[in-house]
Formats: sequence, C-alpha cells, structure tokens
Amino acid sequence: MNSNDLLQQYSAGERNFQNIDLTGINLYRVDLPNIILKGANLVGANLSGANLANADLSEANLIGANLSGADLRAANLSSAESIGANFSGVRASEANLAGIRSNGANLSGANLRRVNFRAGILSGANFSGAILSEAQFQNTNLAGANLSRASLVAADLSNGNLSSANLVGANLEEANLYHALLIDANLKGTNLQGVDITQADSTLKNMVV
Repeated sequence: MNSNDLLQQYSAGERNFQNIDLTGINLYRVDLPNIILKGANLVGANLSGANLANADLSEANLIGANLSGADLRAANLSSAESIGANFSGVRASEANLAGIRSNGANLSGANLRRVNFRAGILSGANFSGAILSEAQFQNTNLAGANLSRASLVAADLSNGNLSSANLVGANLEEANLYHALLIDANLKGTNLQGVDITQADSTLKNMVV
C-alpha cells in the first residue's frame, strides 16, 4: 500500500491497518492519531513529524525508520523492533515501549516522561538531553547507552543494565537504582541527590563521580 491509499482509507474512517506492509513509506508530518499499525512493516519508513498520538505500533517493524519530531504521546510501541531508528525530538510522554528492541536508536532530546521501557533492549541507544523523568526502566538493557545530560528524575532503573553507560551530567535525583548494574558507567557530574547508590550493583572504583 502506498501513502495515498493509506491516507484515503484513513480519511474515510478506517483505522485498522494491522500487519500491513509499508516498507519505505513516506508519511512525513501526516495526522494519523489512533491508527492501528500493530505488526506493520515500516522498515525505513519516514514518519518524521507525524501525529501518531494514541497509535498502536506494537510488534511493528521500525528498523531504520525516521520518527524524528513525531507525536507519540500515549502510543503503544510494545515489543516493536526499532533497531537504528531515529526518535530524536519525539514527544512520547506516557507511551508504552515495554519490551522494545531499539539497539543503537537515536532518542536524543526526546520527551519521554513516564514512558514504560520495562524489559526493553536499548543497548547503545542515544538518550542525550532527553526528558526521562518518572520513566520505567525496570529490567531494561541500557548497556553502553548515552544518557548524558538526560533528566531521569524519579526514574525507576531497578534491575536495569547500565554497564558502560554514559551518565555524564545526567540528573538522577530520587531515581531508583536498586540492583541496577553500573559497572564501568561514567557518573561524572551526575546528580545523585536522594539516590541510594549502595543498592546498585557497581564497581565504584570504575566510576567517576
């Protein structure tokens, strides 16, 4: 299906496009709130600036997709494949990204407040400057992730893997690091006010605070 067909059907009231093949489709800045794209193939798709608020993108294939600046507020991306995707500058507060596979994805400068990342795989992802206040990262793999200057106020990182993560200048005030793996993480200039670092699984001599 091409973009014109999709937009015509959406305008006619259709919302369910489950398991559709939209490889490489260009949906730049389109308005598609509440659309159902569960299991859809969106490899290499251009969704930058699109309005996908409350959309269902669970189990979708978003490998290499461009979602920069998109509105993903309250969207469902649980168990989606988004390796190498561009989420920079997205607005995705209260979205569900539980179980997402997003290794090496770019989420820099994104508003991800209260997002559910539980059990996600985000190793090597770039969260620099992102707003992650009250985000849920329980059992999430963030090994080698770039979280420099990110706001993680009251975020739950319990049982998460933050080994070799870059947390330089990040704000972790009141964050939960219970049993979080911080071996070789860089905490230089990190705000740890209200955090019990002794509960984390860490090798303090390898961390610069």
